[in-house]
Amino acid sequence: MEYFLAFMGSFLFTLCGVAALKPLAQKMGLVDIPNDRKLHVGDTPLIGGAAIFLGVLFASAIIMPLSRTFNLYLLSASLILILGILDDKCDLSVRSRLLVQVFVASILIFGANFYLSTFGFIFHFFEFKLGYIGTVVTVVAVIGAINAFNMVDGIDGLAGALSLVTFGSLSLLLYKAGNHWFILAFLFIPAILAYLSFNLRWPFKNVTKVFMGDAGSMLIGLSVVWLLVIGVESENRAFSPVTALYLIAIPLMDMAAIMYRRMKKGQSPFKPDRDHLHHIFERAGFSRRQTLVRIFLGAIVIALIGLIGEALHVPESIMFVLFVTIFVFYNWALMHVWQLLKRFRKD
Repeated sequence: MEYFLAFMGSFLFTLCGVAALKPLAQKMGLVDIPNDRKLHVGDTPLIGGAAIFLGVLFASAIIMPLSRTFNLYLLSASLILILGILDDKCDLSVRSRLLVQVFVASILIFGANFYLSTFGFIFHFFEFKLGYIGTVVTVVAVIGAINAFNMVDGIDGLAGALSLVTFGSLSLLLYKAGNHWFILAFLFIPAILAYLSFNLRWPFKNVTKVFMGDAGSMLIGLSVVWLLVIGVESENRAFSPVTALYLIAIPLMDMAAIMYRRMKKGQSPFKPDRDHLHHIFERAGFSRRQTLVRIFLGAIVIALIGLIGEALHVPESIMFVLFVTIFVFYNWALMHVWQLLKRFRKD
C-alpha cells in the first residue's frame, strides 16, 4: 500500500508542480523560444525538470529510508537542477557546466564513497579492476550520463521515454537484489509520466505544453548514474558493469557517435547541431511521434537484451562484445544512413 501511495504521490506532486511553476516560468523568462534549431511553436515553459524533482522529493519523504548517502544524492540533485535552470535561463558556457558536474561527481565519490572500482570480466580471463583510477572513470561516467540525456532531449517526449526504460530496468534489478535504492528509480517513473502528460499533451489535449529543459535532462542523467554506480558497487550488487551499458544504450551511443563525428570534422564535441538520431529519423520522412515510438522501442529491445543477459548469467565478455558490436553497427548505420535509406526505398 505504501508503494502505491508513493507512486501516486510522485505523480500528483509532479502535476501540481507543473501547475504551480508555469506562472513563475513566464514571469522569470524561463521559457524556450523557437529558433533555427528549435522548431516548436510559441514560448514553452522550461519547468518540467523542477516539477519532476519536486514530485520525487515529496514522494520520497513517504517511503525512502533516510540516510547520509540519500541526503548527499538530494544535495547533488539540487545542485544539478540549479545548474540546469541557470543554463536554461542564461545559456551557460561549457566550462561552467563541466565544473559543476565534476563537483557533483566528487560528492558521489568522496562524500558517498561510491565509485567504479571494476569493469568486471569484460575480457573473460581476468577482472578489469580500476583501483583508484576508478575515481577518474566515475567522474567521466557522471559527466557522460548527464550530457547523454541532455543531448538526446531533442524532440517531445524522447528524453522522458528513454529514461522510463532506464528507471524501469534499474527499479527491477535493484529490487531483485534487495537494494532499497530501487525506490528512487521507482519514484521517477510516475513523475516522468506526469511530465509527459504535459509534454506530449496526452491524454489531455488542452493542457499547456511544457519542456523539461536542461534542468530536467541533467537531473535524469545524474540520477541514472548514481543508481548505476550504486547498483554495481553496493555490497549486494544488483548487476554487472556491462549490463549498465545496455540500460542507457541509446543516449550513450548517440552521444558517443555524434561527438566522434564532430571531432572528426574538427568541431567542438559540445557544438549544437541537428545530426542526432532523432533528427535523422525526421529528415528520413518520419513524423516526430513516429520517431519517438521507434527510438523508444529500440531502447526497450536493447535494455531487454541486457536484462536477459543478467538474468541468465551470460558471461560479461560475451555481453561486452555484443554491446560493442551493436555500437559499431549503430555508428556505421548513422554514417551511411542515406545509402541505407535509398536501398530500403528501392526494396
